[in-house]
Amino acid sequence: MPIDRNRYPKNWEEIALAVKEKANWRCSRCGRQCFRKGEKPKKLTREQWTAYTLCVHHSNYDPSDNRPENLIPLCNPCHLTKHTRRRGNITPGQLSLPL
Repeated sequence: MPIDRNRYPKNWEEIALAVKEKANWRCSRCGRQCFRKGEKPKKLTREQWTAYTLCVHHSNYDPSDNRPENLIPLCNPCHLTKHTRRRGNITPGQLSLPL
């Protein structure tokens, strides 16, 4: 899911990686085991591997609030569900993931 990098801290990649590693690359909502960085199988379609990509969700929808208690590891389908229910910090075109 593309994000507007200007709304996130410069060290967002490190913050997100730490959250994903702490969760052992598992979605905290549905329990789906997601692919680790660099682990994407080549035989899967974009649609398939995107469903197994772990995101880090800001529970209060504020990308500047990176307190650990505000960051939730979610697979892409669960992350999209959170944002379609409350269109918080969505960038135009961000919800284009086909399920």
